[in-house]
Amino acid sequence: MKVSPVEQLFTLFNETALLLQEELNCTYLEALAETGENLFQGSILQEVSELTEKRIKKQYAQINLEKFSNEEIRKAYQLVILKGMNDSVQPNHQMTPDSVGMLVGYLVERFMKQSTFRLLDPAVGTGNLLTTVLNHLQRKVDSVGVEIDDLLIKLAYINANLQAHPIQLFNQDSLEPMFIDPVDAVIGDLPVGFYPNDVRAADYQVKASEGHTYSHHLFIEQSVRQTVPGGYLFFLIPNGLFESEQATLLHEFFKEHVIVQGLLQLPISMFKNQNSAKSIIILQKKGEAVQPPKQALLVDLPNLSNAVEMDKILTRMDKWFKENKG
Repeated sequence: MKVSPVEQLFTLFNETALLLQEELNCTYLEALAETGENLFQGSILQEVSELTEKRIKKQYAQINLEKFSNEEIRKAYQLVILKGMNDSVQPNHQMTPDSVGMLVGYLVERFMKQSTFRLLDPAVGTGNLLTTVLNHLQRKVDSVGVEIDDLLIKLAYINANLQAHPIQLFNQDSLEPMFIDPVDAVIGDLPVGFYPNDVRAADYQVKASEGHTYSHHLFIEQSVRQTVPGGYLFFLIPNGLFESEQATLLHEFFKEHVIVQGLLQLPISMFKNQNSAKSIIILQKKGEAVQPPKQALLVDLPNLSNAVEMDKILTRMDKWFKENKG
């Protein structure tokens, strides 16, 4: 039976990570970052026993990364990261599903008319969503990712290197001041929950009058601040975004600063339960000559693997773009 390219790469990443995990006495995900760095640098950078070095070199020699596409590398890397995340129970380490990443890529492609632009992911995680979108766009994109978690950003850095994406990565709390040039577009699978730093949250318009503020509200405001007038923002948001006790603050912020271009509700079947269900919201930062659409693009998505229904939705969306985006 023929082994697919993704399976070949998964086996390579997995087996060499397991060897390094044992040798270095570290976690699987840390070992995965190490083996990814070795592959990128073309040598074994860790101090390991002679036997382990021989075994790893033998594995590396069987694979020529240049023969694989970016998407094959990304998918295999994503699968080994998921394996590692299932072993370590960290709720904030969750990956955006592939089908959603591709949908975000499609939306970015349709809304962004420029031949080259700057793109930010303020919650880049392992870089899976960002590299999915970059692989989808057939043009020059100057991209930036920000992530507070040391291990996740290391995995994102390896992910970018293996796929030859020159992404600028910053290891910091995205809600602290960002020292980056303004961007034309933002994507993000927003971290949902309360932000513990009330002093920092006080600098934001959406801050709660008492208690902690929702971090996803703060991420939206911070992203809008980083975007040029007329720029677009594509976020994965919880379905109950506008129903929480802090929703009025967000409404005020939206009214002043952005235009809602569209809302695509993802199928409930994608999520463990109804409470964790999400949608993709498309915002445009207000600016001179920025016009709201005749009507927002409102879509209730079918199961993304249902080709016939998805085809109908894409035809409807295509019609919306022609009528509203020229």
